[in-house]
Amino acid sequence: MTDSPKITRRDVFRLGTGIAAAAMLHRKVRTTQAARRTGRPNILFMMTDQHRGDCLGVDGNALIHTPNLDHLANEGTRFQHAYSCVPSCTPARAALLTGLGPWRNGMLGYSRVPERYEVEMPRILADAGYHTCGIGKMHWHPQRNSHGFHKMILDESGRELSPNFRSDYRAWFASVAPNLDPDATGIGWNSYRAGTYQLPEELHPTRWTADTAINFLNSYKKDEPFFLKVSFARPHSPYDPPERFMNRYKDAALPERFIGDWCDSYRPPSGDDDTAWHGDFGAEQARHSRQGYYGNVSFIDEQIGRILEALEASGELENTLIVFTSDHGDMLGDHHHWRKTYGYEPSARVPMLVRMPESMGGGTRGNVSAAPVELRDILPTFLETAEVESPIDLDGSSMVRLARGEEEGWRKYIDLEHDRCYSARNHWNGLTDGKTKYIFHAPDGREQLFDLKTDPGEERDLSGVSASSSTLRKWRGRLTDHLAERGARFVKNGKLALRPDSYLRSPNYPEARRDG
Repeated sequence: MTDSPKITRRDVFRLGTGIAAAAMLHRKVRTTQAARRTGRPNILFMMTDQHRGDCLGVDGNALIHTPNLDHLANEGTRFQHAYSCVPSCTPARAALLTGLGPWRNGMLGYSRVPERYEVEMPRILADAGYHTCGIGKMHWHPQRNSHGFHKMILDESGRELSPNFRSDYRAWFASVAPNLDPDATGIGWNSYRAGTYQLPEELHPTRWTADTAINFLNSYKKDEPFFLKVSFARPHSPYDPPERFMNRYKDAALPERFIGDWCDSYRPPSGDDDTAWHGDFGAEQARHSRQGYYGNVSFIDEQIGRILEALEASGELENTLIVFTSDHGDMLGDHHHWRKTYGYEPSARVPMLVRMPESMGGGTRGNVSAAPVELRDILPTFLETAEVESPIDLDGSSMVRLARGEEEGWRKYIDLEHDRCYSARNHWNGLTDGKTKYIFHAPDGREQLFDLKTDPGEERDLSGVSASSSTLRKWRGRLTDHLAERGARFVKNGKLALRPDSYLRSPNYPEARRDG
């Protein structure tokens, strides 16, 4: 019998908890156990909520501290043109769940995720022999609807929408800190304000989510491969990092707001600090919001590092596909916009990292792919990894071949849209290939065209520039072709139709089909 590896105090401090240290104590035993497990790779799916695509160091952001996500990118493939097709929480999660675009999953805007689809990510993987566990934010309806997970351990950010629902994070908080208020920081769930977390950071939902994931990895002893989804509720507001992360960006020269030549009408505030979707609240407020937001991102990055250390300690790193993304981004005051639901890069573009293990050939390390990908592509990626065929055709495609550097034949562009949200004014469709973007505003037919190569901040609208007229016609035609299958509500007499009214759910929304 071999001796267990020696644990030093420095090891315990570096890993953050006694639980992580316990993983190291059993590392050799676990490694031997992992070597006995053969067959398909595990899948570790980590995601954040409302995480802008430009808030990664490897994306060219020199100010943000994300060493663990940067390392993950350098060990795998970073997709620089990854998007959330319908950039708000629930429709984005429907695309993740189903591998379908908005017309086929039925969600054209913010609404509740249907109770069941024919194909669902955790269910199809469970049926294929994976042990499935979801940790953190799911944002499903009813809130304990598992969609096929063997186990869910939930943090739903204080939402209690189903009868007698209480999230596992809130129950845990009440047991370890019965005299404290989990909302003591006092910032709303959609506020643009930022502030230091007012409780010990061990109580923060970001830390709880990581601790719970580490517990799963440290205690996993089943013979079947696992599918583990770890879903952080931040950096979504409240922008409330622990003090050390708030202070990290106290004097940092954070990026200033992008202010387009088209956005002046969005300058007047549309509401108070918890309801505003547009408004110029000043450069200093935007900077302070970014300070808290960046702090949340860096805190999550630290916790992801702990999760990856636990995975490596288990001996399963090179037998686990790792995917990291977010459901959508956050405007943070760019173009006087806040929150999400818009077609602009801060709202619609998300991080997308894929690390293939050695058991899958490893992929191309440090690869940067320009292929336009979307959340619908994640389920097909997992199905190829699990060697499972979907019983229906999916709209998404597996990114495995892209991670191997094989991009020929991939889609040329991806669709974007959001039904009316916050205001009748905010209702649009669009397309992008990551280099050019076209947006059609459904209420009045206003168009926008951006050259993302020369203007990544979308500060100059080219739709009225004569030199761009042929490009405008080309992208308008592409969107017309894309929407034609939806009928006269979207395309009439060969032209994009105005849609002053909401059309929140397509006829493919499962409950609409059942009710019909």
